[in-house]
Amino acid sequence: MEKILIEIINLLVVFSFLVLPFLKAKRLGYATLAILTIQVLIAFSLVFLVFTNGNVEYSYRGSFVTGNIPIRFDYLSAWFILIISFTFLTGAWYGIQYMKTYKEQTGNLQLHAITYILTFTALFNICIVQNAIVFLVVWELMALGSFILIIFEHYKNETLKAGINFLIQSHVSILFLTISFIWVKVKTGSFDFATIANYSLLHPSMGIGLFVFFFIGFAIKAGFVPFHTWLPLAHPAAPAHISGIMSGVIIKIGIFGILRMLTLIKTDFMFVGYFVLFISVITGLYGVILAIIQHNLKRLLAFHSIENIGIIGMGIGLGCIGLGSDNQWLVIAGFGGALLHTLNHSLFKSLLFFSAGNVYQFAHTMNIESLGGLLKRMPHSAYLFLIGSLAICGLPPFNGFVSEFFIFSGLFKGVASNQFTLTLTMLFSIVALVLIGGLALICFTKAFGIVFLGTTRTEIKVEKYIENPKRVFPLYTIAIAILFIGVMPFIFSSTLLKIIGLFQVQLDPISMPFINRNLANITVIGTYSLAFILLIVIALFIRQVFTKQSTCKSDTTWGCGYTGEIKKAQYTASSFIRTFRKLAEPILYIKKDKKETDEIYPNLLEQVTHPYDKIETVLINKPIYLFKKILNRFVFLQNGNIQSYILYGFIFLVTAILLPILISKIMGLINFLNQL
Repeated sequence: MEKILIEIINLLVVFSFLVLPFLKAKRLGYATLAILTIQVLIAFSLVFLVFTNGNVEYSYRGSFVTGNIPIRFDYLSAWFILIISFTFLTGAWYGIQYMKTYKEQTGNLQLHAITYILTFTALFNICIVQNAIVFLVVWELMALGSFILIIFEHYKNETLKAGINFLIQSHVSILFLTISFIWVKVKTGSFDFATIANYSLLHPSMGIGLFVFFFIGFAIKAGFVPFHTWLPLAHPAAPAHISGIMSGVIIKIGIFGILRMLTLIKTDFMFVGYFVLFISVITGLYGVILAIIQHNLKRLLAFHSIENIGIIGMGIGLGCIGLGSDNQWLVIAGFGGALLHTLNHSLFKSLLFFSAGNVYQFAHTMNIESLGGLLKRMPHSAYLFLIGSLAICGLPPFNGFVSEFFIFSGLFKGVASNQFTLTLTMLFSIVALVLIGGLALICFTKAFGIVFLGTTRTEIKVEKYIENPKRVFPLYTIAIAILFIGVMPFIFSSTLLKIIGLFQVQLDPISMPFINRNLANITVIGTYSLAFILLIVIALFIRQVFTKQSTCKSDTTWGCGYTGEIKKAQYTASSFIRTFRKLAEPILYIKKDKKETDEIYPNLLEQVTHPYDKIETVLINKPIYLFKKILNRFVFLQNGNIQSYILYGFIFLVTAILLPILISKIMGLINFLNQL
């Protein structure tokens, strides 16, 4: 039965290719949503069957190149398919309203719709296919599909540049994965994932090198520092619903790949744990530091995706250290926290990107400095953005608190270790995670306060925008899921233990009380926090009832003697975080543009700051600049003279003919000398 359901999901892609190109823009969105809903419902039923009845495994007869193609639908696959399905469904639901702005671009919309379904199907298959060649094929389909989705507005240079950057780095990822799979094939003679475990068991020292190659390949897709540079470019360029699924799902497929390899590769897990934990701490801190200084709202959210990948990576590193030290509590807290944060981040980050999309369609800008006072003009989006902000900052009773609490509990357990190195590592990791949470609070206080509170800082040309139920209903669905997980995380206890059981560990009966105790503590904290919030809402409601008939008088606010425009007296985003920027300047790259004047009473003074990613500048921009500089030295060859081009062709042909002859003569001479 499971095999038939999986094949139906794949056949629906073919159906979308046959139907969607012939639909007009008005019906296209609903048809796409209908096809995707069928796929998602089938995926949900498969997830339920796996968690109820156990793993599903079968194989197809492949070619002489691929060999048999095993399909393994286990607990880890089910967890990520659950995340992928929900995020894609809410993204399609939200996208119907968002894409109405582009209804004139019928052909572009048709390609977008087909690619959306294709990308979902590719991600679904990545989670269950365990043949290296087929895996790389569906990985390539996912990369190409994501590229097409990103460059929807391909007529914009910035969008096309971001898409090409994403495509190039995606293929660097594929290169590392291909090398890793070839390594396994050469050593084992098979493309089956199961042989990875057999090979690493016989050669544990080689397993470290194999894991590092796999990690780099998957880390590029996930956005770990220093492999993150595509992400802050692609997220702002894509439509809002695509940004949501990219941050919520597509970067998470890199996390899936790392976790899948950890279930297979048998190696020195202490080394792997310290390696992943070190990179993850840097990723989390670097991401949130750069997020704070951004002026573009979607770029700010993109850097927070990097930060949260760091938090997930900290959980993975902690779990690996638990495997290496045979500490089940660290295994459960680490991998459990990573798995929960993967789910939680997909929810609150898609909610934030969808809310930011509403802001863009209202104000036609993502420049935080230009916004302000939107709470009164689009209250639903404002409060939904606030819920997402509180969740991403790890505050109860929202879901971000659940997974971060899990990771914190594991780190504190690690501090009690009798190994000095482990204790010191755990202490530094705790400090790092605390810093990440505190800096995230600063960042989203800035983002929400500047965008939604106060008054508008510049004139906004508002076109027809209606914050109707169709537009915000999928966002409220996500918000309810965020709150539900934050208050009742205990529903995941048995599910998490089943997944953690895949990570080469035998769980004792003491494991269940440990995970239940943690989830029970989270439930208590979440319940009290929710009760406090409800108390505030009730108080505000009572105040509204009693003051409803009161006369409201308004007058100009006393400006302390300042009689100019009040919008100029507000904090800007730059001034809000100026103190932090000054402290962090040694590790940042910020370009300042100042307008100098010699006038005693100048009419206008300006200072604009442009934040850049120092790693991107050093590793990508400067090498490209040097490469262009070298190529420019040969620009004289392209002189427009047809005689010169004929000469180049003649030289090439002569070289192609004579070079093999010359090489053979040299090799003959070398052999003759060796005989002497």
